[in-house]
Amino acid sequence: MNEKSRLTLRVFENKLRVKNYADTTIKTYTSYVSKMLSSFNKDAYHINNKEIERYLEEYNYSSVSQQNQIINSVKSFVNIVLNRKLNRINIDRPKKEKKLPRVIDGELIKQKLSRIDNIKHKAILTLTYSVGLRVSEIINIKIEDIDSKRKLIYIKNAKGRKDRVVPLSPKVLDLLRVYFKEYKPKIYLFNGQSSIQYSIGSCQKMYKKYIDKNSSIHTLRHSSFTTLLESGTDLRVIQKIAGHSSSKTTEIYTHVSSQILNQINLPI
Repeated sequence: MNEKSRLTLRVFENKLRVKNYADTTIKTYTSYVSKMLSSFNKDAYHINNKEIERYLEEYNYSSVSQQNQIINSVKSFVNIVLNRKLNRINIDRPKKEKKLPRVIDGELIKQKLSRIDNIKHKAILTLTYSVGLRVSEIINIKIEDIDSKRKLIYIKNAKGRKDRVVPLSPKVLDLLRVYFKEYKPKIYLFNGQSSIQYSIGSCQKMYKKYIDKNSSIHTLRHSSFTTLLESGTDLRVIQKIAGHSSSKTTEIYTHVSSQILNQINLPI
């Protein structure tokens, strides 16, 4: 990639930040656009629409998800930076495969959590499961976000740049107090060994060590909401805790609940 294209890529990144795109989205978009610009031996402004459309049509996509990400990245770049619009890309864009989330039985999770001796690891995984937090939300919780008197946690700038409030159980609060006294975090609730903030990678490794090596920490989120549903929690309450914009997203847990399935009167 020539120097002009690098500068253009920086312009794209800055414009995405101004538009308040999430950091992960910015990283993904700039990565795919960088790859596209590197495939052309000329300045970005000299690449015409037909060349870009041909690039997208001939790209060897590894999945439906990657196809959507790359096309959206390039289209955003052409629109925001080059001030143009691409014609309809001559590619069938199939809908993303809808897979039911994997869940782990709530009692089994609690058994595994109870066996964890490391108080920090126990606190992280217990809090994650308690209200189904995303791993990015866990590492971004600050000490000031914990309202111990009202037993609430303020989740700020979560997915979709949205804030929400989730409940904090007395048991989890007691666990956090024990953790706090031992580790004395400064800004973020969970600090790393050599940083003020714990990392997503460390959370994933921790989950695989203590809970399940064949899935990711996000499974705790799915398992939490499924357990809440099975215990009789209203779907609208779960939607609020989860931070889902649409109730349809929350309704997926009705399809994975074993208790709900067991209550069905089958014809034979």
